[in-house]
Amino acid sequence: MSILKEFKEFAIKGNMMDLAIGVIIGGAFGKIIDSLVKDIVMPLISWILGGDVDYTNWFVVLGDNPNQLNTLKAAQEAGLNVFAYGSFITVLINFLLLAWVVFLLVKVMNRLRKQEEVAAPAEPAATPEDIALLREIRDELKKR
Repeated sequence: MSILKEFKEFAIKGNMMDLAIGVIIGGAFGKIIDSLVKDIVMPLISWILGGDVDYTNWFVVLGDNPNQLNTLKAAQEAGLNVFAYGSFITVLINFLLLAWVVFLLVKVMNRLRKQEEVAAPAEPAATPEDIALLREIRDELKKR
């Protein structure tokens, strides 16, 4: 089988399409979670802690800060070595929320699958052909 035919079979299979759709939806879902963290969660946390706290601007300059720069952007533009732990906190919260939402979605999907399995009774297994044939022979012999 040629490599082109193998690729065609691979590309046409439903699994590849499912994966592509999952990646596209996952990218969009990631943007929703980013917005949730940036626009809703972080402002609430800042408000609870009492102030206009911008976590992305929390940093420590590692080494000298000759111009006494106070913003992360200015320190990075000046080429200073900075430990930007505020950005990390924001991304960590973003990740934890995304993981939690995905966990909840999987949990709901598993519950729906279980309900479908319970609702649809399992069909009895079909009798193998050799057994069906033996039963027919037995029935014919009984008639004689």
